[in-house]
Amino acid sequence: MSAAAKAAGVQSPLSEFWRRFRRKRIPLVAGGAILLIILAAVFAPWIAPFDPAAPDYENVLAGPSLLHLAGTDVFGRDIFSRIIWGGRVSLSVGFVSVFLGGFAGVALGLVSGFFGGWVDTAAMRFCDVLLAFPGILLAIAVVAVLGPGISNVIYAIAVFSMPVFARLVRGSTLGLKQTVYVQASRSIGVRRFPLVMRHILPGTLPGVIVYLSLRVGTSILTAAALSFIGLGAQPPSAEWGAMLADGRSYLGVADHLTLFPGIAIFVTVLAFNLLGDGLRDALDQKLRT
Repeated sequence: MSAAAKAAGVQSPLSEFWRRFRRKRIPLVAGGAILLIILAAVFAPWIAPFDPAAPDYENVLAGPSLLHLAGTDVFGRDIFSRIIWGGRVSLSVGFVSVFLGGFAGVALGLVSGFFGGWVDTAAMRFCDVLLAFPGILLAIAVVAVLGPGISNVIYAIAVFSMPVFARLVRGSTLGLKQTVYVQASRSIGVRRFPLVMRHILPGTLPGVIVYLSLRVGTSILTAAALSFIGLGAQPPSAEWGAMLADGRSYLGVADHLTLFPGIAIFVTVLAFNLLGDGLRDALDQKLRT
């Protein structure tokens, strides 16, 4: 930002966004919770009190205690340590799958909205085909073709995330390419690629950022669901959905096996949804007006 703008008291877009976002206490708390979850996953080797895969047959199905804060499972493994390590898997699936789907969807939406014509028609009909299937069923179909495993779950979630990003960006592109500054750039001979990257793509980013934050929570939930039915993380991997699947046979006997992984999924998904609502309120021009 220039010195004249600072002297006039004009705020940069980033500082203006932060000023509006910090007024929302609940999204701010949700963002802090997400940061703590990410830090716990990153520093899991130093935070987790036990090896998540080490069995202890003298403490099988032990309830929560000072030694094992969330109890132990059927093999005596510490559930609290497995939840911390499982955050690595769940967050990795959520972030990587959404960014892959978002990148492909943004590119498809930009091309579709900018060029129009048969390109737009073909791209949107492709998205319609993908959107015709419920997301979880499409993910199950992709994993059934590729085989179970975390990497294939990432591809499956990316596939059903892509059409929503494409439609979102296409709608923004259709409006932005009619603006005066874009028309002026085209009239003076600016090439298509620089025009899209410099003038149209930045205008689509607020909506994309909001949807990214919301989609991460959905992706974590979908990955947990796929692991729960045996198509995601495979034993002995510490993943929240797989931990729920392992504990369902002991409901009524050792409820902590499903209680604590369920709380981890609930808190994480809720935090991402609340953060997304706060980002939408801070970035949406219509809501601010």
